Amino acid sequence: MNGKWQAQMQLWCGAVMVFGLVLMSGAFEATGQMANILFDILDGPGPVTWDPALRFSLALMGAVTLGWGATVLAVVRGTGDMPAAQALALWRGITAALLLWYVVDSALSVATGFWRNALSNTVLIGWYLLLMRRNTATRAVSAASS
Repeated sequence: MNGKWQAQMQLWCGAVMVFGLVLMSGAFEATGQMANILFDILDGPGPVTWDPALRFSLALMGAVTLGWGATVLAVVRGTGDMPAAQALALWRGITAALLLWYVVDSALSVATGFWRNALSNTVLIGWYLLLMRRNTATRAVSAASS
């Protein structure tokens, strides 16, 4: 994997992790300004009720999202030294998992009136798939020139 692709994937992972931090900010009133802005952007079907259940949900989803980004980052950093067949199998599994997330999260976002979240999901999965395509093309060129 070339350094440019790896740097771009690290940026993608960083964006996912920052989103996790934004979600986690909603856990407490004192830190919730970014989560407030997020809900304003998402413009759901009704007013946001900042009750303990919502705060817990945001804390939990933020932590999961932060961990998800960190997990993919570990894969980005670890697959460079793997044999190509192992790395390919791992990236196929990661891609399948991300496509599953995209379909479920986007469908539920639309169904619950937060359709704008499906738009941001589309940008994120599109960015990821573009990077995967670039990585595949780079590996094909490298293999052909060897």
